[in-house]
Amino acid sequence: MKLNVANPATGCQMTIEIDDEQKLQAFYDKKLAQEVDGDVIGMEWEGYVFKIMGGQDKQGFPMKQGVLTPNRVRLLLSKGSVGCRGNLMKKGERRRRSVRGCIVSHEISVLHLAIVKKGKEEVEGLTTKIIPRRLGPKRANNIRKLFNRSKEDDVRKYVIRREVKREKSGKDYSKAPKIQRLVTPLTLQRKRRRSALKKRAALKSKAEAAEYEKLIAKRNREARESRRASLSKRKSQSKKE
Repeated sequence: MKLNVANPATGCQMTIEIDDEQKLQAFYDKKLAQEVDGDVIGMEWEGYVFKIMGGQDKQGFPMKQGVLTPNRVRLLLSKGSVGCRGNLMKKGERRRRSVRGCIVSHEISVLHLAIVKKGKEEVEGLTTKIIPRRLGPKRANNIRKLFNRSKEDDVRKYVIRREVKREKSGKDYSKAPKIQRLVTPLTLQRKRRRSALKKRAALKSKAEAAEYEKLIAKRNREARESRRASLSKRKSQSKKE
């Protein structure tokens, strides 16, 4: 079995191939999102704690969270879910696809692990170097979380920009993502305008409904009066005869 170990803190990952069944026994019957001590792989991983993030079986079918079986099953999956790419699928369409359950067994060929807790010793190529992130966070709250800022701070000053080189002209320029969910005075003004329009539309519909009720009552009253007049006319004619 291959173990793909990733370190989210540094952005590095490495693959370990283990053929010893005694070492792999610690992973068997574990579910996705469960944690495993790193001592079972070797002494160089002493103190490390891994979290099982996913895996594939020998035929390449991925493990799916929530499917409580070590076997392979066929499920109706929608576009974008694990095990269903959704090529040429319509919106709302589901197709039956094969996926592996979330329980680790000997049928798994690759297991994806993430380091939750770092041990005493450094691992070459995994904890010794840091790969910088090419793109920074885009959402306003994530930018605040990264730089430990409060809501009073201006998020636009902390957007991570990246340099782009132009080969033809030779002039370099920087690019920054558009901040999502950014609350500005303009967005608050638009929100107030939307709520005011909703209130105005509700009041207008209420007034129109009241006016319509008055019109219906008036027409019903006129119809009753005309009916009474016609009845009284018939009675007077019958008396004359």
